Amino acid sequence: MSRSPHLARSGIALRDVNSQYDGGDIAFIVVCGILVFFMVPGVGKRTNCRSGQYTRVLNARPPPLAFLYSGLSRRKSALSLVWAVAASNAVVIFQWWFWGYSLAFSPTAGNGYIGDLRSFALRKVLGDSSPGSPLIPELLYSFYQMEFACVTVAILMGALADRGRVFPAMVFAFIWMTLVYCPIACWAWNVNGWGFKWGVLDYAGGGPVEIGSGVSGLAYSWVLGRRSERELRNFRPHNVSLVGLGTFILWFGWLGFNGGSAFGANLRAIMAIWNSMIAAALSGIVWCLLDFRIERKWSMVGFCSGTIAGLVAATPASGYIPQWAAVIMGIIVGAVANYSTKLKFFLRIDDALDLLAEHAIGGILGLLFNGIFADSEIIALDGVNTSTTGGWLNRNWKQLYIQIGYIAACVAYSFVVTAVIATALDSVPCLRLRATPHEESLGMDDAEIGEFASDYIEVRRDYTDWTPLYNGKGSDSGSETTPPAAGDRHAVPDSQISRAPTTRSVANGESKPANGALPSVSEKPETDHLSSTSASP
Repeated sequence: MSRSPHLARSGIALRDVNSQYDGGDIAFIVVCGILVFFMVPGVGKRTNCRSGQYTRVLNARPPPLAFLYSGLSRRKSALSLVWAVAASNAVVIFQWWFWGYSLAFSPTAGNGYIGDLRSFALRKVLGDSSPGSPLIPELLYSFYQMEFACVTVAILMGALADRGRVFPAMVFAFIWMTLVYCPIACWAWNVNGWGFKWGVLDYAGGGPVEIGSGVSGLAYSWVLGRRSERELRNFRPHNVSLVGLGTFILWFGWLGFNGGSAFGANLRAIMAIWNSMIAAALSGIVWCLLDFRIERKWSMVGFCSGTIAGLVAATPASGYIPQWAAVIMGIIVGAVANYSTKLKFFLRIDDALDLLAEHAIGGILGLLFNGIFADSEIIALDGVNTSTTGGWLNRNWKQLYIQIGYIAACVAYSFVVTAVIATALDSVPCLRLRATPHEESLGMDDAEIGEFASDYIEVRRDYTDWTPLYNGKGSDSGSETTPPAAGDRHAVPDSQISRAPTTRSVANGESKPANGALPSVSEKPETDHLSSTSASP
């Protein structure tokens, strides 16, 4: 055992705190925590609007979140969502270190609602056994739980789509973590939380993560207000490849999300991974089939939406239920979450990325499945929770109403407190949550970030602004009649484009752009979409 020189002189030996833990368990949870972090960079559903009525077109959810959100958004607002996800991750890391972990998991808090500041700035968080399991130290547990919090807020950032300002959202994220996420995490996972004492079964975050992000996203969208019809007309996700990439990277990271919640390299972790795979696969298939019956197309975004909904439901349930129950859960979640995308029309809330249908509904269904199908033999596979009872499967009839009470508390608390926080911030002039109509028209990338996810968007919009003048009007040569383009156009090299005539004659006497010449850039004038259909008296 090594000793520092100072302690050696004083005769005090250091205790090896590592010896009480299995190195394999620690390594496994470290890797799982890194996988959860991998979910952040790269969720959501999109809507269209015609004649004042919303029409569902494509769907999806969490990403990596940034990839998924970006792919589902308009080109002109794609980068702002990436920025919001990335920046919120940084905000949550600081908040969790500063006091978030203490408010959620401090062992000395006895009120059952929220922790105290015993572990402020991670004081005294070192080698003692974690609040979640004796298999890993508290220092590792705090890191792993921090990544859960980061993913939750990243999901919530989907509410900003096309109209939310990013700086006020970062202020909101810090306050929301303190007043919403930390209390709900304390309810379910702190040994002194009222939900934990009551016997709530929430494996990896059906309440704090899924209901918290989904219902809070709905409340934030409600405060922001609906997007203009002009922004919703003829909407299409700008990059479905990013949607697919984000979904499958997210699926990869989710195995660490659910597998690591067993807090050790044990059979319960493997069971959670199996259930996550099964639920995601079945839910994706069902969602895609339901979309096919309407569109007669095999929607990639629809398959991604169902896959994510299945993973969401597996979050609270994968460590409690047997594999055959995961099959049933995947089928039910795929159908219910698909139809739940219509809830926002009844609520008249512009939930742009379907956070309610994808996250809240999926999380609720997973928690309900625990009340019915939770099996004590599955729970005991970690070697720690050997005396925990299951649900109806084990004749524990009261578990279902315990789960229902917990769901109701999470839903009500998340919506009300989030709405209050968002409304209060929106009343501060410098922290107004929504962009102006002019900024929405420009796009949030232009208005807020000053950069674009794809450079050709900027080129296309401002081509005549950044192109030098020719024909002697500012050009040194004065001989060129067409500005050069970047890259070949229709197999005509740049050198030929710069000297090519801008028009060519055709048989009927009309002129058309010459091969390789750039057409003039002009925006299509905005017209009343109803004027063409109105009948003359």
